[in-house]
Amino acid sequence: MSTSQIAFLKGHGTENDFVIVPDPGNAIDLPASVVARLCDRRAGIGGDGLLHVVRSAAHPEAQAMAAEAEWFMDYRNGDGSIAEMCGNGVRVFAHYLLRAGLVEEGDLAVATRGGVKRVHLAKDGSITVSMGRRLLPEEQVTVTVDGRSWPARNVNMGNPHAVAFVEDLAHAGNLYAAPEFTPAAVYPDGVNVEFVVDRGPRHVAMRVHERGSGETRSCGTGACAVAVAAARRDGTDPALTGSPVTYTVDLPGGTLVITEHPDGAIDMTGPAVIAAEGFLDPAWLETVIG
Repeated sequence: MSTSQIAFLKGHGTENDFVIVPDPGNAIDLPASVVARLCDRRAGIGGDGLLHVVRSAAHPEAQAMAAEAEWFMDYRNGDGSIAEMCGNGVRVFAHYLLRAGLVEEGDLAVATRGGVKRVHLAKDGSITVSMGRRLLPEEQVTVTVDGRSWPARNVNMGNPHAVAFVEDLAHAGNLYAAPEFTPAAVYPDGVNVEFVVDRGPRHVAMRVHERGSGETRSCGTGACAVAVAAARRDGTDPALTGSPVTYTVDLPGGTLVITEHPDGAIDMTGPAVIAAEGFLDPAWLETVIG
């Protein structure tokens, strides 16, 4: 990585926060150690993850999607590991592109490791992301925290989730460490675990442990997984009823609205905010690179 002046921004979607590094030509090397330091809340800028903004044609993992989506969201977890997708991250990513004058209001395609995501930037500032179709792997899963265990619905939103319905969100514990899950073979690369309580008809609240990041204030793909699991539990599965179903999902950082369609496609609507922008200090960056 060059230690010349590198621009960054800080943004969040329902308080799921990200360091944003614009790099259209994919000229900036971001090893895991540097990403982890940038996301460190005491030693760096601080964030649940990092959004590396790259033109699809410039990134080897996204070149095949370049004809469909000009921009690639090279997403990293807070520990520097690479992730397939981040729902809140896509909204913040799209909001950045609009703010930077790189796209206009209306429809937008964003390339991710989880495939091309369709985004709608509304005039009122809300952003809807077509999250793709949910998958429902058949494996039965159990999650455990502090000696309590619950059955969990296995949902894949381009990344893996285990959704457990509990009586009290406090039962999830502090979520600093990843909840235990069995059988381990179901999630060989780890899993995002959601704990869910009811708030009212088609209205739930959740907490989440995101693999590689710990507990976060919000998780977009997690909220989608929760709505999918709730619809099966409540008997409102759109694949069976033939009608879309919408759930309001409260997270510690705000509220997302999730709609599942009969074909299994999921839409997520919520806000996105850019809070700050600046440049990385080259002297500090030299110490990070070591």
